Amino acid sequence: MQEVYITGMGVVSAAGVGVAQSLASMAAGGRNVGPVSVFDSPIKLPVFEVKSLPPRTEPGKMRTLELLEMAVDEALENAGLSSFDGLRVGVAMGTTVACQLNDLGFYSTFREKKSAPMDSVDGFLSGNLAEAVLKKLGTDGRKMVVANACSSGTDSIGAALSWLKAGLCDIAIAGGADEMNRIPLCGFNALGVASDEPCKPFSGNRKGLNLGEGAGVLIMETAESAAKRGLNPKLKVCGYGSFADAYHLTAPHPEGEGLVRAIEAALKQAGISKDEIAFVNAHGTSTPDNDKVEGRALLRLFGGQIKVLSTKGYTGHTLGGAGGIEAVFTAAALAEGWVPKSGGFETVDDEIGLTPTTEKTAITGNYALSTSLAFGGNNAALIIGRNEA
Repeated sequence: MQEVYITGMGVVSAAGVGVAQSLASMAAGGRNVGPVSVFDSPIKLPVFEVKSLPPRTEPGKMRTLELLEMAVDEALENAGLSSFDGLRVGVAMGTTVACQLNDLGFYSTFREKKSAPMDSVDGFLSGNLAEAVLKKLGTDGRKMVVANACSSGTDSIGAALSWLKAGLCDIAIAGGADEMNRIPLCGFNALGVASDEPCKPFSGNRKGLNLGEGAGVLIMETAESAAKRGLNPKLKVCGYGSFADAYHLTAPHPEGEGLVRAIEAALKQAGISKDEIAFVNAHGTSTPDNDKVEGRALLRLFGGQIKVLSTKGYTGHTLGGAGGIEAVFTAAALAEGWVPKSGGFETVDDEIGLTPTTEKTAITGNYALSTSLAFGGNNAALIIGRNEA
């Protein structure tokens, strides 16, 4: 079972466009949160939008795909990949919004007039994220789109990791993307878990989540492929674990059983102990249940000295894109040797007893953990390491 390296990264979210801009923004504590502007809505809740998308040139093209293409472009440039001749390529992408025909304007027009412009339908049919990436690259290969709620991005990276370890690909492009959209905004508002103020992950006075949008992509490569390209990668994907506790449709198991088992599976695959984890980039949605369950589980596993943060304080909850975005931030922080303060945190929740980072914090050690919790009791964990060679 060969090692799998990270040779490129790309990210776009409200925290910034590109890895460097995102890190600088988080280091400064910037929080680009405000009212919805990409569509009209009577629901007045704060959200984390990407404000710098280029003008749309293709009618009906999904915003999710536009975000993903920005992240893929950066990742490919970062990896020095302009040609895939002789390479077996795989693409695995997670999403939620892009897996549904979500144009409410199309539905209302069709219902009223019995016909409607087909741009949105055409965009949906051409919007399979994995197929779109392969088409953009001008190649073919193994492909998968995961729609597993909010663990989709992490699960996609886990799938790509399995392909590479099994020798099915030389290079895999993996991550997740999701756009700001009316349907999840209405849905989370109806569930009563959306906050009317900027989110505060793990804070005792948190009120709920804010939605966000964006994309995060890793270029993952076998040791043999990286060596052939003359690379000496600094980072690697070491382990992935997934476990569904099937406790409730939307709520996590009160004791975090599924999350604990997912983390333990990731540690086992990585071949490391829990004491070797330098920090945890937690799912940290800022909802009462998620943060309480996740915080308690992390304390039980790692103890009170573990460094924990939630980067959703800078991006909002990007749904199927969250695992990809947070994997990029986790890898970048490990490479840089620091993590930002956990955005929005104000006061310790006595029911958790966990204090996330309250300032930019230096980290040592060679491994970091990124966690994802999803509806349906889905839990996923990803371990990223420094390459010591």
